[in-house]
Amino acid sequence: MPEPLIKARNVSLEADGKPILKDISLDIFRNEIFGIMGPAGGGKTSFLRLVNHTFRGSNVKIEGRLHVLGEDVLSDEVNPTPLRRKVSMVFATPVVLPMSIFENLVYGLRIQGIRDKSRLREAAERGLKAAILWDEVRDRLDKPAQKLSGGQQQRLCIARAMALSPDVLLLDEPTSGLDPISTFRIEEALKELKKRHTIVLVSNNTKQIARVSDRCAFFLMGELIETGKTSQMFTVPREKKTDDYIAGRFG
Repeated sequence: MPEPLIKARNVSLEADGKPILKDISLDIFRNEIFGIMGPAGGGKTSFLRLVNHTFRGSNVKIEGRLHVLGEDVLSDEVNPTPLRRKVSMVFATPVVLPMSIFENLVYGLRIQGIRDKSRLREAAERGLKAAILWDEVRDRLDKPAQKLSGGQQQRLCIARAMALSPDVLLLDEPTSGLDPISTFRIEEALKELKKRHTIVLVSNNTKQIARVSDRCAFFLMGELIETGKTSQMFTVPREKKTDDYIAGRFG
């Protein structure tokens, strides 16, 4: 068995004295789509934020170990800036910047001090192709990104993340509120992206988890109920709570 790219051991999280995650242990491996499903309030997004080192504050208590690319991201000594270059996150609501499509794509690279035009163009094209958006916008890269449709804006956010060539892509409900065609295009993009990247996909849509993930986990009220191969969990889950959730009996 290869070494996990993300390894959580007994991770617990509290905020304002309220438990959010309880003793989470799981492994995520290179070049897989790992789905995290469960009802709202189960701790799914909070887990992503821990991986990306964005869940911090004086009212936050974190226990356990969470190694990402060999580094314990729960340590106070970790530098979040280089970590986030390797671990990119895309949120449920697309956040496009009030600038051109091209400038959205290279924004992160410019922050890193990259100015070489050919390198920026190459990264922009790579990101757009990864998000299956290149053919739709290649002739209007100088147009405002906010003029794109909702589905295109979400794929632009994925493309912007991929322009940085991250090792890990974290997706928090990336197709929430999108039409079926946009959802299909994003799911097809993810299947291509996993050839070169590791993807962690949070979704309340169990059918989406079944369609695209290789392995998955079921979170319920901050607890990890079950994890395993998606094909196994959707046919013969070990836990009754998992079976009830997949069958739509709650959540």
